[in-house]
Amino acid sequence: MTLPQSLALHGVGKRFGAATAVADASLEVPAGSYVVLLGPSGSGKTTLLSIIGGFTAPSEGRILIGGADVTAMPPAQRPTATVFQDYALFPHLSVAGNVGFGLAVRGVRKAERRLRAEAALDLVGLAGFGDRMIAALSGGQRQRVALARSLVVEPAILLLDEPLGALDLHLRRQMQDELKALQLATGRSFVHVTHDQEEAMALADIVVVMNRGRIEDAGPPARVYARPATRFAAGFMGESTLIEGTVRGRDGERLAVTTADGEFRLAADAHTGAAGAAVAVAIRPERLRLAPRPGDVTVATATVSETVFQGGFVRVKARSEAGTLLLAKVPPEEAPAAGARITLFAAAGDLVLIPGDPA
Repeated sequence: MTLPQSLALHGVGKRFGAATAVADASLEVPAGSYVVLLGPSGSGKTTLLSIIGGFTAPSEGRILIGGADVTAMPPAQRPTATVFQDYALFPHLSVAGNVGFGLAVRGVRKAERRLRAEAALDLVGLAGFGDRMIAALSGGQRQRVALARSLVVEPAILLLDEPLGALDLHLRRQMQDELKALQLATGRSFVHVTHDQEEAMALADIVVVMNRGRIEDAGPPARVYARPATRFAAGFMGESTLIEGTVRGRDGERLAVTTADGEFRLAADAHTGAAGAAVAVAIRPERLRLAPRPGDVTVATATVSETVFQGGFVRVKARSEAGTLLLAKVPPEEAPAAGARITLFAAAGDLVLIPGDPA
């Protein structure tokens, strides 16, 4: 039985002619982790997954699995298995034939293949489906067959290329729960590609936000969401208000940041401490309030331009006197009317300093 293994990327890059698909990607993934590569189309996440699986050779860098360098190792020899976006099932084979295909390639005898295929099907909730043909299955059932086919060969790391993209919303959410339960039950590392932020936060132990071939941020989803490292991560991992400003100076462990909407004092770090540096103050919409709590700071006074009812909350768009667009999520009973003048407040700890100029 193959045990779960760690994954490490050291300076991995991939170029196709003059185009850079992945640039200087470095990542450490402990064994038994659920990792989600998150980003828009063209961000390099699928190319990076393909490099991990051995289907694409990197232009530079190294890939280590369980501490062993597998950079030059072909896919069939790596302790990985891949669930492709289109599932890549064989229509002429039964469900059991599809699941056992990898075992047949490895020379496993027919009787053992059948037993292991049935066990894998039971694991993904398809016990008794072995004799059915692929054409008779629903989309969700085909996805489970693809999972069983990959798991039956007992990979150390399972790679998933947008495995839920073809499913409807209800089934996608159901399969998110099942994928996470499956990963916990097997104890294996899963590396999962998606462009869906909700899917990433529902599944990941580690979320890796990618943009233009680079890793913008990586860490537990709660941290990446609450305290994103870059402007792109702040905007892609959910909505944020960004108030542009300049560092005026440091006061102990705090930075004074001057903006057109006023001055803010935020926690300092080594990357944002230089006086005169361009920064932004980021606030998630659910952290903005219409009524202050003890210790809150005033963020801005603004005029409401739009309100949208979204079930448990109302999404409020407002424009400050300085022209900053502010986004807030407030309880329906507190929602202001369009045109209303409001003042927005937040806890000082919910204001996040983002380095760098606007793109």
